[in-house]
Amino acid sequence: MTPSQLRAFTAVARNGSVKDAAVELGVTESAVSLQVGALRKELDDQLFARTASGLAFTPGGLRLASRASEMLGLQDQTVREVNQARQGRRLLRIVSTSLFAEHCAPGMIELFLGRADDFDVELSVRQDSQFGKLLASRALDVAIGPELRSPEGSFVCKPFLKYEIVAVVGPGHPLTTTTASARKQVLREQTWLLGPSATGSDGAVSRLLRQFDVPEDRQRIFQSHAAALEEAKRGSGIAFALSFAISADLTRRRLVLVRGPGLPAEGTWSTMTLPEHSLQPAVAELTRFISTPRAIQAMLRGSGVNVGHFRPSIHVTLWK
Repeated sequence: MTPSQLRAFTAVARNGSVKDAAVELGVTESAVSLQVGALRKELDDQLFARTASGLAFTPGGLRLASRASEMLGLQDQTVREVNQARQGRRLLRIVSTSLFAEHCAPGMIELFLGRADDFDVELSVRQDSQFGKLLASRALDVAIGPELRSPEGSFVCKPFLKYEIVAVVGPGHPLTTTTASARKQVLREQTWLLGPSATGSDGAVSRLLRQFDVPEDRQRIFQSHAAALEEAKRGSGIAFALSFAISADLTRRRLVLVRGPGLPAEGTWSTMTLPEHSLQPAVAELTRFISTPRAIQAMLRGSGVNVGHFRPSIHVTLWK
């Protein structure tokens, strides 16, 4: 089996179509069929067949689909590690949710990089529902986000930090005069000022928006959570925030808490990795470091980002 054959087959399995696989790979359909045909001959298995409802995979084809991504990931990882060894560098690829990436990652990564001068860190932002697939294919080394359930033995989740999501408004907003918790209907009718975490369908912020049944025309989404909070301070609407990130604003009355059903909402961030026997030393080092008191303090008191400086000390890529 060659890498080209495996890439062609995984593209077919992922897209459910030889035509779409060819478009994804930038080759002709006949080229994809040729690579898949070579696999069929070598493995003596049809792998899949076309039906009126799409492709139907044989048991062997399903097994190959799960293994092929892992094999390609191992190949890419090996190439990367050889290049790093030649250059004397170590690369650690992290994926996280947007809330963690904006508020906690800059301080944590800055402190972690200060421990060794041969590390490079890449941070990407994805929906937590995609973490398992990215780790299984070895496209990334460690995921940071809500504690996730995974098939037994597939991944290792280690909780390290609890957090609390609150709703806030500026001091001049009408909701500041509410003496008790705001009702769901009242919250539904507000203008919601939101950061990137609202664009997903599986995060804590998205769940709260669904809980309040907030229509899309009442949502304004900004490039960062800091920008949404800055707009909230002007009295333009209501925003979600991490409680530890706005403690100073609450003390100085630049923001005011809003109570309501399901507020505040609690959560826990965890690291998610492959089983320990599959870990690179750099990944094991990060998972040990991230739960230390110094790392926790760096996350809670780190520089983070602000409305005029949405550039953490590491590169952040937003994937859609």
